[in-house]
Amino acid sequence: MRALPVGDDALLVEVSSGEEAQALHAELLRRRAEGALSVREIVPAARTVLLDGLADPVRLAAELAAADVPPAPPRAREVVELPVRYDGPDLADVAAHWGVDEQEVARIHAGTEFRVAFCGFAPGFGYLTGLPQRYDVPRRATPRTAVPAGAVALAGPYTGVYPRSSPGGWQLIGTTDTVLWDPARVPAALLSPGTRVHFVQMGPVRRTGAAGPVGAAGPAVAE
Repeated sequence: MRALPVGDDALLVEVSSGEEAQALHAELLRRRAEGALSVREIVPAARTVLLDGLADPVRLAAELAAADVPPAPPRAREVVELPVRYDGPDLADVAAHWGVDEQEVARIHAGTEFRVAFCGFAPGFGYLTGLPQRYDVPRRATPRTAVPAGAVALAGPYTGVYPRSSPGGWQLIGTTDTVLWDPARVPAALLSPGTRVHFVQMGPVRRTGAAGPVGAAGPAVAE
């Protein structure tokens, strides 16, 4: 664990894995809820946690360096269910990469309980973990200039749902009509770090045929 100062009242804590970041995030939330930590914002990412609004960042950095952070506890909060049609243009490519047919991709994906590890890229976009490592897929060799809102997608160890139309290089396997980000809703984001998510298959798999090679990541301007 490494704590780096950010300005006068913030720390960026780096850890070695996504699981450690989730555990640290949970521990810091627990401390704040118990009154043992005064901080304005706690923001998890893939392998970091940002703490903003600290009175004494140096003291906290020393405490964290000596801390033994327990694993993240199971979340008791309600599961968010997202109805999905497995009709994405990259479904056949993902099936080939996994060595299964398209129906099996839908069965595996819908049979997994996911957890939002962190949020980013666009308002309402959650990076969901839960699939075993053997199902990791690389991003598309060439990102699309426009991915429609509601597209259910895979990249690396993550599943994500595009909350709005944007460029994107993830592998598209399905579509949901659920609104992920609504400024008129409180909270506006349906998904937040720690939320449990279950995809519910709606209707049969629509076979689309291969849409291109499953290749290396394209430019970093798109997700």
